[in-house]
This record gives sequence, C-alpha cells and structure tokens, in this order.
Amino acid sequence: MVHSTTAGHGHSPDQGDVKKLWEMMKGVQVAMMTTLDDNGRMNSRPMATLSHAGFEDGTLWFFTRAHSEKVDEIDRHWRVNLAYANPDKQDYVSASGVAEVVRDREKIRFLWRDIMTTWFPQGPDDPEVALLKVSVDQAEYWDSPSSTMVYAYGYVKAKLTGQSPDPGDHAKIAFQ
Repeated sequence: MVHSTTAGHGHSPDQGDVKKLWEMMKGVQVAMMTTLDDNGRMNSRPMATLSHAGFEDGTLWFFTRAHSEKVDEIDRHWRVNLAYANPDKQDYVSASGVAEVVRDREKIRFLWRDIMTTWFPQGPDDPEVALLKVSVDQAEYWDSPSSTMVYAYGYVKAKLTGQSPDPGDHAKIAFQ
C-alpha cells in the first residue's frame, strides 16, 4: 500500500507512520549522516543512532567528538540528512532536520552506554565527548516486500497483466 502523510500548519503527523518510521530506523544500527561544508559540498559519514534515547518529538541522538569536521560543519550549516537502509528487509528511510551540538555532561552521562568506551576510552567525562541532537522535521520511508516469492509473483503479474506489483508502504512525514 502506498500512502503519503503530510503534516504541518498545526497538524500532527500520523502516529502509526511515526511508529513505523522509528521501528525502521532503530532496526538499522548505523545511519549515513550528510552535512554541508562551506564550499557547498556534501559530506557523509556513518553514525550510530542512540536507539535507547527513543524518538520523542522527532529527536535523534548521536555521540560525536566535540572537535571534528562534522561538528564544524554543523556549527555553520545546521541542516543534515540521515539515510537508513536495511536491504535484507527492503526498508529505507531518509530523514532530514536541524542538528545541534550538545555538550551537557548530565545528558551525556544519561545516554552513555559502556560500548561507547570503544571510541571514548576516558568515559563520559572526556571533554571530547559531545552529542549531536537532530530535530527531524521531515522524513520519508519505503517498506517494500522482500521475499523471493513476492518478487516472483510481481514479475509474473507484470508479464501477464502489464501492471506493476504493489511496491509496499511509502510515507512522507512532516513533523512541523
């Protein structure tokens, strides 16, 4: 089923779509975050979404180094895009919003998990530890059937009827 959800102008996004969006994002451990540099070039890098932080009010959290290229870029160009892909399930998400660097030690300690010592061996009080907060304002997902039988059926249907198979769920969600 293909559907589109838009919100804005005082309307809230469909909570079923938001729940599905979050399930798809947290099912992918690493997203590609794209930022913009001063020359208009886009730079992408893998970032682990802190799924234990939830997705309240369309907010995503990431740990980062306080002094890094992406932090410099975000300080000047706040818009970012996050791309999530799970090809095994044929799930894809593109989310964009405004990023900000958060250096709140209490929030860092709250979101800290022991696995983070891999990147920050000095722990959550390391002055290089910072958070990226992304307030998502729009997102889009594609959830396509992924089984071989579904593909085979779609191929046969297209050949016999000239009609494309059901591409799965698709929604555009605006948070503001």
